Amino acid sequence: MKTMKDLLIEEMRDTYSSETQILQGLGKMAEAAASPSLKKAFQTHRSETQNHVERLEQAFEHLKADPEGNTCEATEGLIAEAEELMDEGLSEELLDVALIMAAQKVEHYEIASYGSLKAIAQDCGESDVASLLEQTLDEEKATDEKLTRLARTEINKKAIEVSKAA
Repeated sequence: MKTMKDLLIEEMRDTYSSETQILQGLGKMAEAAASPSLKKAFQTHRSETQNHVERLEQAFEHLKADPEGNTCEATEGLIAEAEELMDEGLSEELLDVALIMAAQKVEHYEIASYGSLKAIAQDCGESDVASLLEQTLDEEKATDEKLTRLARTEINKKAIEVSKAA
């Protein structure tokens, strides 16, 4: 890497890897979730994530670059953590809380990635790419907010009730 544009492309490859991994992870998380609301949230976000992958592919086309080539180790680790939680034998209610936490860790990573990528694209004069990245950034922020609302209005309350009864 010698230029800012090179860095942009490399970091976008990392994010592309992240998004493709998240597609698989969200499917597993939706299956593991007990709450119908949480299952639906994961399924909806999985559909949005497919759109994120497609937007990144559009951005790569604009930059005349290939999206393949990187493996996002951070996302691999976050998904491995989520899978460990699913295997710990938690009650349904506690697992749902843990799944939201795991999903929000991923969301925060994505928000940081897309925010930085958007800024670099803007600074490199790649306004079309920046616009595509901004759309996804906005959706990632909205998903994080939805997960927080779901946790606070439903999931956490159920887990606390079960915990008090135990």
